[in-house]
Amino acid sequence: MQRFKNKFALITGGTNGMGYAVAQQFIEEGGSAIITGRSKKTVDRAVENLGEKAFGIVSDAGSMKDLMNLENQVRKYTDTIDLIFANAGYGKFMPIENVGENDFEELFNVLVRGPFFTVQQILPLMKKGSSAIFNTSVATEITMPNFSIYSAAKSAVQSFIKTFATELLERGIRVNGVSPGHIKTNIFNNTGLNKEQIEEAIQNIIPTIPFKRQGEPSEIANTVLFLASEEASYIHGAEIKVDAAISVIR
Repeated sequence: MQRFKNKFALITGGTNGMGYAVAQQFIEEGGSAIITGRSKKTVDRAVENLGEKAFGIVSDAGSMKDLMNLENQVRKYTDTIDLIFANAGYGKFMPIENVGENDFEELFNVLVRGPFFTVQQILPLMKKGSSAIFNTSVATEITMPNFSIYSAAKSAVQSFIKTFATELLERGIRVNGVSPGHIKTNIFNNTGLNKEQIEEAIQNIIPTIPFKRQGEPSEIANTVLFLASEEASYIHGAEIKVDAAISVIR
Protein backbone atom coordinates (compact mmCIF):
# COMPACT_ATOMS: atom_id res chain seq x y z
CA MET A 1 0.00 0.00 0.00
CA GLN A 2 1.37 3.41 -1.04
CA ARG A 3 -0.95 5.81 0.79
CA PHE A 4 1.79 8.42 1.13
CA LYS A 5 3.56 8.25 -2.21
CA ASN A 6 5.39 11.52 -2.98
CA LYS A 7 4.38 12.98 0.41
CA PHE A 8 6.55 14.40 3.18
CA ALA A 9 6.15 14.01 6.94
CA LEU A 10 7.84 15.87 9.77
CA ILE A 11 8.03 13.83 12.95
CA THR A 12 9.50 15.44 16.05
CA GLY A 13 11.15 13.09 18.48
CA GLY A 14 11.53 10.58 15.68
CA THR A 15 14.75 8.82 16.69
CA ASN A 16 13.05 6.08 18.71
CA GLY A 17 9.75 4.76 20.03
CA MET A 18 6.49 6.05 18.60
CA GLY A 19 8.06 8.74 16.43
CA TYR A 20 10.47 6.32 14.81
CA ALA A 21 7.66 3.82 14.19
CA VAL A 22 5.59 6.53 12.44
CA ALA A 23 8.56 7.53 10.27
CA GLN A 24 9.31 3.93 9.40
CA GLN A 25 5.76 3.11 8.36
CA PHE A 26 5.31 6.41 6.50
CA ILE A 27 8.38 5.58 4.41
CA GLU A 28 7.24 1.99 3.87
CA GLU A 29 4.01 3.40 2.44
CA GLY A 30 5.78 5.53 -0.16
CA GLY A 31 6.57 8.75 1.64
CA SER A 32 9.65 10.62 2.83
CA ALA A 33 10.16 11.54 6.48
CA ILE A 34 12.10 14.22 8.30
CA ILE A 35 12.78 13.33 11.92
CA THR A 36 14.07 15.51 14.72
CA GLY A 37 15.98 14.67 17.86
CA ARG A 38 18.18 16.41 20.41
CA SER A 39 21.32 14.37 19.71
CA LYS A 40 23.19 14.29 16.39
CA LYS A 41 24.32 10.77 17.18
CA THR A 42 20.80 9.40 17.62
CA VAL A 43 19.44 11.39 14.67
CA ASP A 44 22.17 10.11 12.36
CA ARG A 45 21.68 6.52 13.53
CA ALA A 46 17.92 6.67 13.02
CA VAL A 47 18.26 8.19 9.54
CA GLU A 48 20.74 5.51 8.54
CA ASN A 49 18.36 2.79 9.73
CA LEU A 50 15.34 4.36 8.03
CA GLY A 51 17.05 4.60 4.66
CA GLU A 52 17.34 7.00 1.76
CA LYS A 53 13.89 8.53 2.17
CA ALA A 54 14.68 9.71 5.70
CA PHE A 55 16.26 13.03 6.67
CA GLY A 56 17.33 14.28 10.07
CA ILE A 57 17.39 17.57 11.93
CA VAL A 58 19.04 18.10 15.31
CA SER A 59 16.42 20.14 17.14
CA ASP A 60 15.34 20.44 20.77
CA ALA A 61 11.58 20.87 21.28
CA GLY A 62 12.34 22.75 24.49
CA SER A 63 14.53 25.37 22.78
CA MET A 64 12.87 28.45 21.30
CA LYS A 65 15.95 29.06 19.17
CA ASP A 66 15.61 25.61 17.61
CA LEU A 67 11.84 25.96 17.21
CA MET A 68 12.14 29.33 15.46
CA ASN A 69 14.71 27.84 13.07
CA LEU A 70 12.72 24.70 12.30
CA GLU A 71 11.05 25.97 9.12
CA ASN A 72 14.41 26.94 7.62
CA GLN A 73 15.82 23.53 8.50
CA VAL A 74 12.88 21.70 6.95
CA ARG A 75 13.06 23.77 3.75
CA LYS A 76 16.48 22.22 3.08
CA TYR A 77 14.59 19.04 2.17
CA THR A 78 11.11 20.10 1.07
CA ASP A 79 8.77 23.07 0.60
CA THR A 80 5.70 21.04 1.51
CA ILE A 81 4.78 19.08 4.62
CA ASP A 82 1.77 16.76 4.31
CA LEU A 83 1.92 15.40 7.87
CA ILE A 84 3.34 16.85 11.02
CA PHE A 85 3.37 14.58 14.06
CA ALA A 86 4.13 16.73 17.13
CA ASN A 87 5.54 13.92 19.20
CA ALA A 88 8.76 15.06 20.89
CA GLY A 89 8.78 14.82 24.65
CA TYR A 90 9.65 12.80 27.69
CA GLY A 91 8.44 12.25 31.21
CA LYS A 92 9.65 13.37 34.62
CA PHE A 93 7.60 12.08 37.50
CA MET A 94 7.82 13.12 41.14
CA PRO A 95 5.66 13.83 44.20
CA ILE A 96 4.04 17.27 44.37
CA GLU A 97 6.26 18.37 47.25
CA ASN A 98 9.42 17.55 45.27
CA VAL A 99 8.54 19.58 42.16
CA GLY A 100 10.75 22.62 41.70
CA GLU A 101 10.35 25.61 39.39
CA ASN A 102 12.95 24.21 37.00
CA ASP A 103 11.13 20.86 36.81
CA PHE A 104 7.86 22.64 36.03
CA GLU A 105 9.38 24.87 33.36
CA GLU A 106 11.34 22.02 31.77
CA LEU A 107 8.29 19.84 31.19
CA PHE A 108 6.05 22.68 30.03
CA ASN A 109 8.76 23.94 27.67
CA VAL A 110 9.14 20.55 25.99
CA LEU A 111 5.59 19.20 26.20
CA VAL A 112 3.52 22.38 25.68
CA ARG A 113 5.61 25.11 24.11
CA GLY A 114 7.36 22.56 21.90
CA PRO A 115 4.34 21.18 20.01
CA PHE A 116 2.63 24.58 19.84
CA PHE A 117 5.51 26.37 18.16
CA THR A 118 6.49 23.33 16.10
CA VAL A 119 3.12 23.33 14.35
CA GLN A 120 3.00 27.13 14.20
CA GLN A 121 6.36 27.33 12.45
CA ILE A 122 5.54 24.60 9.92
CA LEU A 123 2.13 26.01 8.90
CA PRO A 124 3.61 27.95 5.94
CA LEU A 125 4.63 24.60 4.43
CA MET A 126 1.22 22.96 4.88
CA LYS A 127 -1.46 23.03 2.19
CA LYS A 128 -5.09 22.05 1.98
CA GLY A 129 -5.41 18.35 2.72
CA SER A 130 -2.40 18.17 5.02
CA SER A 131 -2.62 16.91 8.57
CA ALA A 132 -1.32 17.96 11.99
CA ILE A 133 -1.42 15.34 14.74
CA PHE A 134 -0.61 15.95 18.40
CA ASN A 135 0.60 13.26 20.78
CA THR A 136 -1.25 13.50 24.08
CA SER A 137 -1.42 10.81 26.78
CA VAL A 138 -3.69 8.57 28.82
CA ALA A 139 -2.46 10.70 31.73
CA THR A 140 -5.07 13.30 30.76
CA GLU A 141 -7.83 10.79 31.56
CA ILE A 142 -6.60 8.85 34.58
CA THR A 143 -4.89 9.90 37.78
CA MET A 144 -1.50 8.51 38.71
CA PRO A 145 0.80 9.43 41.60
CA ASN A 146 3.76 11.65 40.68
CA PHE A 147 2.20 12.67 37.33
CA SER A 148 0.89 16.13 38.32
CA ILE A 149 3.06 18.24 35.98
CA TYR A 150 3.20 15.72 33.14
CA SER A 151 -0.57 15.28 33.19
CA ALA A 152 -1.17 19.05 33.24
CA ALA A 153 1.21 19.58 30.32
CA LYS A 154 -0.42 16.86 28.23
CA SER A 155 -3.84 18.29 29.05
CA ALA A 156 -2.70 21.58 27.53
CA VAL A 157 -1.70 19.71 24.37
CA GLN A 158 -5.11 18.05 24.38
CA SER A 159 -6.68 21.50 24.23
CA PHE A 160 -4.54 22.39 21.19
CA ILE A 161 -6.38 19.73 19.19
CA LYS A 162 -9.63 21.67 19.56
CA THR A 163 -8.27 25.19 19.15
CA PHE A 164 -5.99 24.37 16.22
CA ALA A 165 -8.81 22.44 14.55
CA THR A 166 -11.01 25.54 14.80
CA GLU A 167 -8.41 27.98 13.48
CA LEU A 168 -7.05 25.80 10.67
CA LEU A 169 -10.43 24.71 9.35
CA GLU A 170 -10.54 27.33 6.60
CA ARG A 171 -7.08 26.33 5.41
CA GLY A 172 -8.21 22.74 4.93
CA ILE A 173 -5.65 21.41 7.40
CA ARG A 174 -7.04 18.58 9.50
CA VAL A 175 -5.99 18.52 13.15
CA ASN A 176 -6.30 15.48 15.38
CA GLY A 177 -4.58 13.75 18.26
CA VAL A 178 -3.57 10.32 19.43
CA SER A 179 -3.67 9.45 23.14
CA PRO A 180 -1.30 6.57 23.92
CA GLY A 181 -1.61 4.37 26.95
CA HIS A 182 1.34 2.41 28.29
CA ILE A 183 3.53 1.93 25.22
CA LYS A 184 7.00 0.35 25.00
CA THR A 185 9.11 3.51 24.86
CA ASN A 186 11.96 5.11 26.81
CA ILE A 187 9.61 7.38 28.79
CA PHE A 188 11.19 6.36 32.10
CA ASN A 189 14.77 7.12 30.99
CA ASN A 190 14.75 10.65 32.44
CA THR A 191 13.40 9.63 35.82
CA GLY A 192 16.72 8.77 37.43
CA LEU A 193 15.76 5.10 37.77
CA ASN A 194 18.22 2.39 36.84
CA LYS A 195 17.34 -0.46 34.45
CA GLU A 196 16.22 -2.77 37.22
CA GLN A 197 13.97 -0.11 38.77
CA ILE A 198 12.47 0.74 35.38
CA GLU A 199 11.72 -2.92 34.72
CA GLU A 200 10.13 -3.25 38.16
CA ALA A 201 7.95 -0.18 37.49
CA ILE A 202 6.83 -1.67 34.16
CA GLN A 203 6.00 -5.01 35.74
CA ASN A 204 3.90 -3.20 38.35
CA ILE A 205 2.01 -1.34 35.62
CA ILE A 206 1.21 -4.30 33.37
CA PRO A 207 -1.38 -5.91 35.71
CA THR A 208 -3.35 -2.62 35.64
CA ILE A 209 -3.66 -2.71 31.82
CA PRO A 210 -6.83 -4.45 30.58
CA PHE A 211 -4.87 -6.28 27.85
CA LYS A 212 -2.12 -7.23 30.36
CA ARG A 213 0.62 -5.96 28.06
CA GLN A 214 2.23 -2.74 26.92
CA GLY A 215 1.35 -1.43 23.51
CA GLU A 216 3.80 -1.53 20.63
CA PRO A 217 5.03 1.70 18.99
CA SER A 218 3.71 0.30 15.70
CA GLU A 219 0.19 0.34 17.16
CA ILE A 220 0.50 4.10 17.66
CA ALA A 221 1.95 4.47 14.16
CA ASN A 222 -1.05 2.64 12.69
CA THR A 223 -3.36 5.18 14.31
CA VAL A 224 -1.33 8.26 13.41
CA LEU A 225 -1.09 7.23 9.77
CA PHE A 226 -4.77 6.38 9.62
CA LEU A 227 -5.52 9.92 10.82
CA ALA A 228 -3.12 11.33 8.23
CA SER A 229 -4.61 9.33 5.37
CA GLU A 230 -7.57 9.92 3.07
CA GLU A 231 -9.36 7.17 5.00
CA ALA A 232 -9.78 9.71 7.80
CA SER A 233 -10.81 12.60 5.54
CA TYR A 234 -13.92 13.35 7.66
CA ILE A 235 -12.12 13.22 11.03
CA HIS A 236 -11.15 16.64 12.41
CA GLY A 237 -10.67 17.86 15.97
CA ALA A 238 -10.69 14.31 17.33
CA GLU A 239 -8.48 12.45 19.78
CA ILE A 240 -8.18 8.69 19.43
CA LYS A 241 -7.28 6.70 22.53
CA VAL A 242 -4.85 3.83 21.97
CA ASP A 243 -4.68 2.59 25.53
CA ALA A 244 -6.25 -0.90 25.73
CA ALA A 245 -9.21 0.82 27.45
CA ILE A 246 -7.23 1.61 30.61
CA SER A 247 -8.92 5.03 30.67
CA VAL A 248 -12.30 3.26 30.72
CA ILE A 249 -11.72 -0.01 32.58
CA ARG A 250 -9.93 0.42 35.90
